[in-house]
Amino acid sequence: MSLFHFLRNRSSFNPFVVSVTLSFVLLVIGIALLIPQQAETVLNAAKTGIFKNFSWFYILAFSAFFFFLLALSVSSFGNIKLGSNEEEPEFSFWSWLAMLFAAGMGVGLMFFGVAEPLTHYLSPITEGGSGARQQDALLHTLFHWGVHAWSVYAAMALALAYFAFRYKLPLSLRSCFYPLLKEKIDGKAGDIIDILALVATLFGIITTLGFGAAQLGAGLAQIGWISENTFSVQTIVIFAVMGLAVASAASGIGKGVKMLSEMNLTLAFVLMVFVLATGPTLHLLSAFNDNLGTYLSNLVQLSFKTYSYEQNHTEWFGGWTILYWAWWCSWAPFVGLFIARISRGRTIREFIFGVLAVPSLFCVIWFTIFGDTAIWINDHTAAGALGELTGTPEKLLFRFLEYLPLPTLTGLVSLMVIALFFITSADSGIYVLNNIASRDKSVAAPRWQAVMWGLLMSAAAIVLLRFGGLPTLQTMTLIVALPFALLMLIMCFSLWRGLNADHKYFTTAVTPSSVYWSGDNWQDRLERMLNQTQEQDILKFLKTTALPAMRELGEELSDKYSLSVDIQTHFDREEPAVEFTIHKESLRDFMYGIKTIKREVSEQLIKDGHLPHIRHNVTYEPYTYFFDGRSGYDVQYMNRRELIADILKQYERYLNLLTDVGQELMSHQQTELAE
Repeated sequence: MSLFHFLRNRSSFNPFVVSVTLSFVLLVIGIALLIPQQAETVLNAAKTGIFKNFSWFYILAFSAFFFFLLALSVSSFGNIKLGSNEEEPEFSFWSWLAMLFAAGMGVGLMFFGVAEPLTHYLSPITEGGSGARQQDALLHTLFHWGVHAWSVYAAMALALAYFAFRYKLPLSLRSCFYPLLKEKIDGKAGDIIDILALVATLFGIITTLGFGAAQLGAGLAQIGWISENTFSVQTIVIFAVMGLAVASAASGIGKGVKMLSEMNLTLAFVLMVFVLATGPTLHLLSAFNDNLGTYLSNLVQLSFKTYSYEQNHTEWFGGWTILYWAWWCSWAPFVGLFIARISRGRTIREFIFGVLAVPSLFCVIWFTIFGDTAIWINDHTAAGALGELTGTPEKLLFRFLEYLPLPTLTGLVSLMVIALFFITSADSGIYVLNNIASRDKSVAAPRWQAVMWGLLMSAAAIVLLRFGGLPTLQTMTLIVALPFALLMLIMCFSLWRGLNADHKYFTTAVTPSSVYWSGDNWQDRLERMLNQTQEQDILKFLKTTALPAMRELGEELSDKYSLSVDIQTHFDREEPAVEFTIHKESLRDFMYGIKTIKREVSEQLIKDGHLPHIRHNVTYEPYTYFFDGRSGYDVQYMNRRELIADILKQYERYLNLLTDVGQELMSHQQTELAE
């Protein structure tokens, strides 16, 4: 049995998606094993090329995600629910915020909480005295971990949740492109989208595995359980953690994982409070306000900063900001799917506020407490000893804890937090990979698939660590995330198209002709509804229905009420029309017109076999227009009496406006016309 047939018959996989993905990953592993030096040369060249040619694209893309979400939150689209209009949120607001808080935690915060602010503090990117450099260090750290990172997750999660819960499509990435691809999302176009997402997610998780293994090994060495953090130790750590994650994913012990996650969050929060209490507490409390204000006031400038005028900082820019942006892109399907699953029933405005504000605020708190404390200890207690370890960031957290009380206990707690984050992230990652790779997203994956993903990620992480270390993992993430970032921009456009269609659908009112209709002659109306009107049909309507109605009403108004009525026809115009005007001496005339407008018909509707009455690529409608420039409406289904009633309804509105400001407005407009 071929691999393709095995995947189709013995798994939940989409054979094409998984075959291409496996081939790519195995090719990368094979090249790294067989020709490591040449592979490293190629990867370095690719990294240099991306830094030189596409840094601007990453910056612009992330800013586009952020401002796109802000625009949605303040627009009328913000009122749309992620689900039906009557649907209530699955979780209470505070429970939902707590889960977003959990999503904001991870191995990355443990790895970089101390290392990144201290590294920036000692790098050329910061200038001035100690205070100014410390402020700049925290500013750059918060920029990397703040709303821009969460904008990528929020954009992905919003598209997934919207199309899954509002359009009732499968909870998968290909569904996010439905407004652009329609049914093609079930074909090869959808497969290509899944392949890009699968490859990006794989290398994002593999990079995280590398960071976690390096830090766990460093922690074990720091507390004396092993003599040295070697590659062999990191290999054992990866297999041990991935084994637990695979066992968890294959057994489906969801409650156990939930309990571990809650315990992990508690331990992380306790560790953070401990550092706050035993560190320079007053300094940290003041620094939090300062860091938050500095971050918010520099947000727009940093959003578009590419260091094109500061060439001496471009290496730092590529090695930090651009690598982070690539990492966040690769994690977007993973984190986005989790956020989407817990956000059903929220409005888009509530969703954007919660996903951007809550985790970002927690990151400000976390990095203020760990980062500012590390810089303070380095300058006041450690005599620069912490700064000497920035080249080995996996060691920094544990060395940092040695300068605080109870270092052995806090080191063990940190090890437990990192290990649990490691396990739960890998477990969730396996679920997401199965989801992206599956034919039917609603079918549970066989257990052996969890083992396959675990072995694949472990093997890739170990090989890439062995032949290049963490920089190689980061380079692979940088390369595969570039096309995925472009895909996400297209996804945002698709989401905007979907929201526009949604808004138009739910705000379109019933046509005025339905207001007057009593149900008489319903067969005639149905026949007209199911026949695509052309220009000659509208001309016939104007001559046999609209014009006689206007003449009948005009005779009544002029003979009985002595009003000056004028009826004009414009059948020779590009848009044939008839106009009914009541003249006023001191006010602007009342005018009710009906003109012929042409509308394009979608080719997809013409080809749809379920709509046999749609045969032409254009259709025509008799549309009203008024003396005051208001938007009109279609009146093609009105008969003569209904049309008279509609003219009188508009005339009654006109008469009601003759009082107060309405009279002043119409008098002013009449004066302007006379001039």
